Amino acid sequence: MGKDYYKILGVGRNASEADIKKAYRNLALRYHPDKNKSPDAEEKFKEVSEAYEVLHDQEKRDIYDKYGEEGLKAGGGGGPGPGGFTYSFHGDPRETFRAFFGTDDPFSNMLGGGMFGGMFGGGSNGMMFNFGDQMDVDRDGPCSFMRGSRQAQDPPIEKDLFVSLEEVLRGCTKKLKVTRKVSNGAEVRTEDKILSIEVKKGWKAGTRITFPKEGDQLPGRIPADIVFTVRDKPHSYLKRDGCNVIYVAKMSLRDALCGGTVSVPTPEGKTVEVLLDTVVSPSYIKTLPGMGLPLPRNPNKKGDLVIQFDIKFPRHLNADSKELLYNALPSL
Repeated sequence: MGKDYYKILGVGRNASEADIKKAYRNLALRYHPDKNKSPDAEEKFKEVSEAYEVLHDQEKRDIYDKYGEEGLKAGGGGGPGPGGFTYSFHGDPRETFRAFFGTDDPFSNMLGGGMFGGMFGGGSNGMMFNFGDQMDVDRDGPCSFMRGSRQAQDPPIEKDLFVSLEEVLRGCTKKLKVTRKVSNGAEVRTEDKILSIEVKKGWKAGTRITFPKEGDQLPGRIPADIVFTVRDKPHSYLKRDGCNVIYVAKMSLRDALCGGTVSVPTPEGKTVEVLLDTVVSPSYIKTLPGMGLPLPRNPNKKGDLVIQFDIKFPRHLNADSKELLYNALPSL
């Protein structure tokens, strides 16, 4: 069934964007592990962050409403969704919190004698207050009073993800290193982060995988999304055509006319011998069903291995050969 993001945030399916922001704001402050020491706080903090990441983004929300969590993460019903869309939660709820509140630790200002200490009382149970009800928050930019102005998100960072036929056939995990700038007060440092992508069987070229807000972490900006687009890595002798695989077999004119056997490599790394007992013309195609790549919506089924032919004609014929062929071959 997958997760019910609406239930996690405690909102209805017709909830507005403002309702979703308010619900996340209250729950994120309630379950933040720095303030809530309950055993399940950290897991709840992560759940509400993932729910917010999906429901506040209209494209993700539309796919989730139609296909649920499994469809969203598989790309809408088991394969890439509109435009090859595929979503994976980045796994760090503190990044979601930082992007929403504009700070890693709003509690230092809101509690315990700081700017908001008198307003909220600053008790040990301070994480339980309803922050949205206490302040007139800018609905277009949550907690904008803490930043002074609405934040703008950096444009997406586009990267190519090259996958081989073998990786598309079996699926795999890709570990990708990205380098970004991170602000720590007055200091800006460069750090490397490893992003993990689960390449699913049958993924097509053009499939897009988005890591929300994994770009530079700089003050006054919402970090850019990092978007990977799947690209086919060239193969030495096979060519991909959707879920089918094409192999061009070289064949002599004699075998093309009289019949013969060709050795055909498969994506699994094996070789099959294919007997041809018919005349093979330059436009002739031989299909081996079910020997291609997995279908993205049904990985238990595969496309076909399609054999095309490159017939090698002799460069020269002597007089005797010409006479022999002239008499043997039918005229059109």
